[in-house]
Amino acid sequence: MKKIFIKINRFSLDDIKLIANELKNGKVIAYPTDTIYGLGCDGTNVKSINRVYRIKKRPKTKPMLILISGFEMFRKYFCVNKDQLDFLKQIWPGPYTAVLKAKKSLPANLQTKDQGAGVRFPKNKFLIELIKKLDRPLVSTSLNISGDKNIININEIERYFPKGSLPDLLINAGKLPWKKPSTVIDLRDIYNIKILRK
Repeated sequence: MKKIFIKINRFSLDDIKLIANELKNGKVIAYPTDTIYGLGCDGTNVKSINRVYRIKKRPKTKPMLILISGFEMFRKYFCVNKDQLDFLKQIWPGPYTAVLKAKKSLPANLQTKDQGAGVRFPKNKFLIELIKKLDRPLVSTSLNISGDKNIININEIERYFPKGSLPDLLINAGKLPWKKPSTVIDLRDIYNIKILRK
């Protein structure tokens, strides 16, 4: 597992380029998000997505969410009407994951059987710049084995995951100032919004 160290608010463009290239080459990364440390990959690479499921031991019946760099990328992968868009513009960018109907451009292994998928527009310059450089959505799921507590101390990752199940690249930003995962909101019926996780 490669490691790079960054400051979440003072990263370099060289760091962004290196990480984006790893993602484009199908690698799985452990990285800081605007909520907690995450595990992710290129959100259009089916093989990489399946590998994240294996590392986490997560059932594929529980799709992982993606991060996008803005509303233009969002519209490319999700069906959205004016009322849904107006609502999202009030809460994004921020720590809110929206469940919506996905388009066929989003890999099937990130969708439920009825085409539901989770998406978030993060309020974080590092993530935005990385996703823009990648030019594809970034898979984001908590850095842990499915069902376990989230890893708070990133230095424990090698003791936590079995040697053959480590991500390819660790982006170490030290201790994050936030520890709470995003709030998940089902917006498929904008007139009957459901909070799935606070």
